[in-house]
Amino acid sequence: MIKADVLLTNANVLTLDKERRRGGSVAVTNGRISGIWPEAEPPKNEVEVTRHTQIINLKGGTLLPGFIDTHNHLLMYAQFRQQANCSSPLNKNISDIQDRLLQLARKKEKNQWVLGYGYDDTLLEEKRHPTREELDAVVPHQPVFIRHVSAHFAVVNSAALKLAGIDEQITDPPGGHFGRDGAGKLNGVLYELPAMNLVESNIPVPSVENLVSLLGEASKDYLAQGITTNTDAGVGLNIGVEELEAHIQAVAGGQNPMRMQLMIMHHLLRENNVFGGLSAKELDEDIHLRSNGRARLDSAKLFQDGSIQVLTAALREPYYCNSELNGQLIHDQEDFNLEVLDLHKRGYRVTIHGNGDRAIASNLDAFEFALTHHPRVDHRHRIEHVQTATAADLDRMKKLGVAGSFFINHIYYWGDRHEKLFLGPERAARMNPIKDALDRNLLFTVHSDCPVTPISPLFSVWAAVNRITKDGKVLGADQKCSVEDALRSMTIWGAELNFDEHDSGSIEVGKKADFTVLAEDPTKVNPKEIKDIDIVATLIDGCVVYENKMCLL
Repeated sequence: MIKADVLLTNANVLTLDKERRRGGSVAVTNGRISGIWPEAEPPKNEVEVTRHTQIINLKGGTLLPGFIDTHNHLLMYAQFRQQANCSSPLNKNISDIQDRLLQLARKKEKNQWVLGYGYDDTLLEEKRHPTREELDAVVPHQPVFIRHVSAHFAVVNSAALKLAGIDEQITDPPGGHFGRDGAGKLNGVLYELPAMNLVESNIPVPSVENLVSLLGEASKDYLAQGITTNTDAGVGLNIGVEELEAHIQAVAGGQNPMRMQLMIMHHLLRENNVFGGLSAKELDEDIHLRSNGRARLDSAKLFQDGSIQVLTAALREPYYCNSELNGQLIHDQEDFNLEVLDLHKRGYRVTIHGNGDRAIASNLDAFEFALTHHPRVDHRHRIEHVQTATAADLDRMKKLGVAGSFFINHIYYWGDRHEKLFLGPERAARMNPIKDALDRNLLFTVHSDCPVTPISPLFSVWAAVNRITKDGKVLGADQKCSVEDALRSMTIWGAELNFDEHDSGSIEVGKKADFTVLAEDPTKVNPKEIKDIDIVATLIDGCVVYENKMCLL
């Protein structure tokens, strides 16, 4: 007889197991699933219910495995919550952004940085980036740094350039460049991470304690979306090793209740850097031990191109709006191959950002080089975003055993502009080719890339199923997927991508008792309504970590 700590009754259970079974009740013992029954309540002779057993009546709510988001930036999102929101349509024009920066500057000390996030030049009335002169006009003395919605651009004012020691004689760093006006003078726009880092490295680093607090607050927003396992896709990207320390302390101390997968930026793993001498096994064991088993090493993270909407993604064919631009690769291929090989030999799963098809091909060249020189079974190397992958690229991914994580939310947020401006109708319709991936039985997930788009697994599922743009157009109808496959991409396939498919991702006896409770069944509602389904509750280890006050259990 099962001795249940928690008993979930009157549920519509979508197990998402291989048999696609459904159920009516679930028992949890010691944080693990100990029983599943088709009935709304389990047979009395199979479960021991004591006065200590917590019985949760789901009142017909739909019980799913906890959502697994395999690519977002939790710490970046946590920090953005304290900055000026420069996004559109909240801001219609540059004047609106100026007002928000001025309001924040007035709350700061004289020498404090004024930070903002989320501006989108293509949605502003001016259809361009703000300039240093426009930032100087409202905040002349405090340094200003505002990040583009893609996170691959920024704009700064003169005070920020001066603090960074950047003058008109500055040369462009490899993989990035400084924007200039018609007269050749710096206009404050920073293109790509190498240029951004030259300024951003001068922003005072928050204390680890402050970062832990921010992570705790931000994690509440993720839990409210039903996320139980989450991947931060660039630990060390902006601040360095302190980001890893903050993540470990946040999960170890319970401020962040989610299970965390951590992609460590590749430069921290290079020789003579903080983790240069460690194998993947050694680093993972250290993270796992210090986080009390709540965090794991996900991979080593690299970038090989930028963003389509800022024309820095590396494409095989020119941009639709500029026949002279193809974007650019960040790393020289020979050096790139050698770095990937080094990480691969040290046991790291390697994750590489690749939006443009030329970057995707470069990533696959590097993976093939590593696997040729050092064969390794079940490596599950990853390409992130995979937005413009061709059929041939997907074939290579399958052949090499490389998984993908599609930035599916892009269809809604940028699909119209990709069709009209950046990629043109043909390439835009093939963005995020999920159906082609399914046809090849390619391991993949979908993701939000929060804070680039809002965190919401149900929105990502909706986007994959409907492929509807902001203007209401269906973009690439032949690349839609079923609701169940979209749900799997946020649950069991995420677990598989995390090397954890035997322990999470579906509702099966013995697995972790991580659940999402929905007000409605996403497989039964109109597919266009999926994104609007309420999250009723989120459970981790069988414990309620989020409860919707409007839908009380």
